[in-house]
Amino acid sequence: MIKAVFFDWFNTLTHFEPPRAELYSWAFQQFGIELAPKVIMRGILAADRYYFEESAKSPVEKRSPEEQVEVYSHYPKAILAEEGIKVAEELPLKILKIVQQQFKGDALILFDDVLSTLKTLKERRLILGLLTNATKDKLSLHRKLGLEGYLDFVVTSQEAGADKPKPPIFLAALDRAGVEAFEALHVGDQYQLDVVGARGVGINPILIDRCDLYPEVSNCPRIRSLTELAQHLG
Repeated sequence: MIKAVFFDWFNTLTHFEPPRAELYSWAFQQFGIELAPKVIMRGILAADRYYFEESAKSPVEKRSPEEQVEVYSHYPKAILAEEGIKVAEELPLKILKIVQQQFKGDALILFDDVLSTLKTLKERRLILGLLTNATKDKLSLHRKLGLEGYLDFVVTSQEAGADKPKPPIFLAALDRAGVEAFEALHVGDQYQLDVVGARGVGINPILIDRCDLYPEVSNCPRIRSLTELAQHLG
């Protein structure tokens, strides 16, 4: 019997506003490149996957400026790869610079399905937790977004002393919830960090794949919205 549900933060509960897809679309247009919104979003999410996998090896924000640029330049490159477009070598860096000039990284908003789903789960008396690699400073926004009344606890990688997918952060969440691993679900959008990490300590993983980035995944439940999570739990 499931007693607790843990959620990832970014791309599971929240997303940036203005959307990164809009910023990249505008930046590409400055160079005469028109791309469909779905193409841009799939490229961004593919780059997110690359970013989090790289950060799991070594936190990107602690790397040298040159190494950080190399990681972040993967975003315009991944978008171009989705459309099969080849450009001059320096263009991805120019695109990245334009986006960074316009991007305000603290502007996060909830997906439309978040509050209704959390309300439903709380009514079923489930323990709800937020489990994330984000810092406490970045997470202070969760109160303004109205999540505090639904979440029983928040566990960050800073508190646990380890990022996802390493076991300590998942074990800390189990300890805070007071449940056994088989009694918990973890919902996240990154396969390596969320699914592999949760499964590594015995927690049941669910992959939320809002943009169909992981069509090949069949070894765990894959949902396209949090509304499906409520249905999955019956």
